[in-house]
Amino acid sequence: MFIVLYCAPLSISAQDVQYSQFYANPLYLNPAMTGASEMTRIGVNYRNQWPGLDQSFTSYSAHLDHYLFNANSGIGVIFNRSEQSMANLSVSEIGATYSYRARLGFRSFLRFGGQVSYIDRDAYFGNLVFGSQIDDQSGAIGDFSGENLGADFRHQFVDYSLGMMFNNENAWFGVSAHHITQPNMSFVDGQISELPMKLSAHGGYRIDLAGGSSRNFMNDRSGTRELTLAFNYKNQGPFSQLDLGTQVNIQPLVLGVWYRGIPVSEVTQTNHESVIALVGISLGNGLDVGYSHDFTISSLGNGNTGGANEISLRYSFLAGSAKGAGRKSSMPCFKY
Repeated sequence: MFIVLYCAPLSISAQDVQYSQFYANPLYLNPAMTGASEMTRIGVNYRNQWPGLDQSFTSYSAHLDHYLFNANSGIGVIFNRSEQSMANLSVSEIGATYSYRARLGFRSFLRFGGQVSYIDRDAYFGNLVFGSQIDDQSGAIGDFSGENLGADFRHQFVDYSLGMMFNNENAWFGVSAHHITQPNMSFVDGQISELPMKLSAHGGYRIDLAGGSSRNFMNDRSGTRELTLAFNYKNQGPFSQLDLGTQVNIQPLVLGVWYRGIPVSEVTQTNHESVIALVGISLGNGLDVGYSHDFTISSLGNGNTGGANEISLRYSFLAGSAKGAGRKSSMPCFKY
């Protein structure tokens, strides 16, 4: 592989992992969504990007959040880890989140949230091969490159994020800002490599189908029928991305499709990244399971990369005092 790819963690701007099922990972999307279900949620997410390549990128996430009815607040914890085998780079994060819900009208609400995280970046560069080590006549690789790099690097720092979310019965709109202090993430002492701030704007609208009356054959309880339209725009350093999608929920089955890319741009070349297909099962007992596949439509090609596979698992339940529950103030978001 090209040496610039190996050295990327030392010098260039980083980009956060982007999950296709980002609504199944709500704390990662926006800290203001902490406690937004007004229940207790436990969730895990797994993503394997480009498994068709020799060097893939895998990421994991787990979250727990709980709503405090007597304080109109949500509290949560989140753990994230990504592993990039090409550069032997891993990033681990553990964070605490908090949100407060304010009432604007009969069923209109505004939530404010924040997150503080501890991040650990670890990389092993002992296997790197530099151009100065390669004999241009024989192709033989020498022992010493002349580079003053240690074999193992590690760097830790504290990170902060903020978010805000508005919702009523059928619509929601939120904004979030991650890495607001743009912390230094360089492995090399004396060098500055800022982690760029990530800005996101996301929202959607839910449409009730057939009066919301269907039958859940798996648990013999009344279910829902609804169509939801949504978007998520992200910008981080030089990178911008837009997700447009729709999901149909006929309980317990959820089907969805997303487009990811920048369809129209006056500044940069049009970027069509992927089309994402999703299927989920949302049971009446609070268990949600989702699977999605990203079909690469960029010049990389789906056959070369293998796209991306993602799995989410989430369980929601009422824990502790439920005084005030049932007020229908939770957000009408995508399930996945």
